[in-house]
Amino acid sequence: MKIGVPTEVKTDEYRVALTPAGVRELADRGHEVLVQRGAGEGSAITDEEYAEQGATIVGDADAVFEQATMIVKVKEPQPGEVARLKPHHVLFTYLHLAPDPELTRGLMASGATCIAYETVTDRNDRLPLLAPMSEVAGKIATQAGAFMLEKPLGGRGLLLGGVPGVAAGKVMVIGGGVVGLTAAEIAIGMGAETYVYDRSIDRLRELDFLLNNRCSTVFSTTLSIERMLPEVDLVIGAVLVHGARAPHVISRAQLKLMKPHAVLVDVSIDQGGCFETSRPTTHTNPTYEVDGVTHYCVANMPGAVPITSTFALTNATMPYVVKLASEGVRSALSSDPGFLAGLNVAAGRVTYAPVARDQGLEPLAPEAALEEMIVA
Repeated sequence: MKIGVPTEVKTDEYRVALTPAGVRELADRGHEVLVQRGAGEGSAITDEEYAEQGATIVGDADAVFEQATMIVKVKEPQPGEVARLKPHHVLFTYLHLAPDPELTRGLMASGATCIAYETVTDRNDRLPLLAPMSEVAGKIATQAGAFMLEKPLGGRGLLLGGVPGVAAGKVMVIGGGVVGLTAAEIAIGMGAETYVYDRSIDRLRELDFLLNNRCSTVFSTTLSIERMLPEVDLVIGAVLVHGARAPHVISRAQLKLMKPHAVLVDVSIDQGGCFETSRPTTHTNPTYEVDGVTHYCVANMPGAVPITSTFALTNATMPYVVKLASEGVRSALSSDPGFLAGLNVAAGRVTYAPVARDQGLEPLAPEAALEEMIVA
């Protein structure tokens, strides 16, 4: 199979979807890898390193899309990339379709087979291709929130960890998954007074153990969140519903309860955001203010640390890329129900039920899609 790796074109995105190690794994199995010139520069990977492991370096994205059967990316395709997709293409990347009907329609119209990293599951119903970026995003969320609390950045002028004789700041983490766990770890490490909210008692017990009882775990309800908002300096939204739009856990009306120039960090922004007042931002312009509260809603937080993120992501995705290339799409997906859960669009239809539900569409069962799509 011919596998194409285009340069990411989303604003402030520096990751790349394949490392030289991935090229070697594919080349050793007889596959051809086409890498767009300069695709790895943002992650400190040169064209020469790719070529040494068997990749063919091509000049532009048009050449990648024209020659490759499978397109491997990091972020959701931008309009120019959607326009290049054809029915014979297999697209493997983060899609985050639930809050983006326009992208969904574009992918449906392309006829391409589109597999989303974020909805692939393992035997324990975990999200193995989302987890590494969730770990990175959780750590960045606390670091960024602490930075945005500084006065020159529009914050309250508070050092999150405090100093002897001065109380530490308070951090509320809403959502106790991978993002929430890593965000809490960093907050605790900084010395902040930390609270983690989740709706699963079993998960709260796990967090108590994993965090060695160094933070408070709280059952998440509208009232429990509302009562804490006047006290906290930083809120990190880490709410995830597999593949679906994130629910709002803080309304605009509740912002008035918060301290002036407190900070909200919305890690759920890729799935529509978990604060009512959230909208996507970029690393270049990461924040905005609503009712005196700073919002940090960067839609590709791990893109800020591409060397770490690229290698963490590709360590997880590479076995799946190899499986797709070696077995073909039908065989690779039909033999693994968790991998099949990653199929979001095929044969011109949405095949992932939560996305279809959020957008008012009738889903096509993924098993049926395997029969209808034109790729092997």
